[in-house]
Amino acid sequence: MSAPPVTASRRFERYVAIGDSSTEGLDDPDGAGGYRGWSRRLAQRIADVQGSVLYANFGVRGKRTREIRDQQLAPAVALHPDLATVFCGTNDLVRPRFDAGAIADDVAHMQRALIAGGATVLTFTLPDLAPVMPIARPLAPRIRALNRALRSACADSGAILVDFAAHAMASDPRLWSDDRFHANAMGHERIAAALAQALALPGTDDAWSRPLPAALAAKPRERLAAEWEWTRRHVLAWAWRSLHGPARRIAGPVEATTLRRIVAAPGTGAPVHDAAAESVRLPGA
Repeated sequence: MSAPPVTASRRFERYVAIGDSSTEGLDDPDGAGGYRGWSRRLAQRIADVQGSVLYANFGVRGKRTREIRDQQLAPAVALHPDLATVFCGTNDLVRPRFDAGAIADDVAHMQRALIAGGATVLTFTLPDLAPVMPIARPLAPRIRALNRALRSACADSGAILVDFAAHAMASDPRLWSDDRFHANAMGHERIAAALAQALALPGTDDAWSRPLPAALAAKPRERLAAEWEWTRRHVLAWAWRSLHGPARRIAGPVEATTLRRIVAAPGTGAPVHDAAAESVRLPGA
């Protein structure tokens, strides 16, 4: 079954996002102790165009592809979305055993299940991480294999693919947070803009893909100091957590049975909804 066609006039009523920490929104703080992230930003873009949209985010940091399939897919499908995003595989990259074929099968399964329920499904690839953190160079073959798996899954299921790996801009360190594992606010905004263009939302263009202005090159001593500080604060801390238990969750995802209404921002000209936000529960939830 192929995804419903995307047209500039199509309205989305229910948007559900499943995935890992990227979908959860790290590292794009919302100013209220949680995270905004590209999925929430995409929901806001949709609301600004059409007045409102119901939105649920199942993203949980640390989850591998099979865990997302096993834990998030069924409750996501139960919300009957007409738009869904599926992004995963990053946590699979750093595990001792990496199976790109299994990832492709799992992602295609999730995409097909959501499409069968009437959803337009979006997925995107991971860019080259070497410019962001040189230590990631040994992961390059796995990243390429992951991206081939995601492309294969989309070709198989009919999901829409945004191929960030094809854009050098996505590897600009200025779009990544201090930990270099997650996008920062500007990076999340670019992801949301790319997905919005893929959905043909009115007013979108390819500005998200354009490179940032050239930056001044850091001196060798400054680069060395920055690499050591990053290793001390993030790599060693991650290794410690891996040995001594899972990382503490700072903010949780939206409840599995809850859709939250996102409304248009003031001044957008979109139809006004009479409530700033509301939760919608399914019967029997």
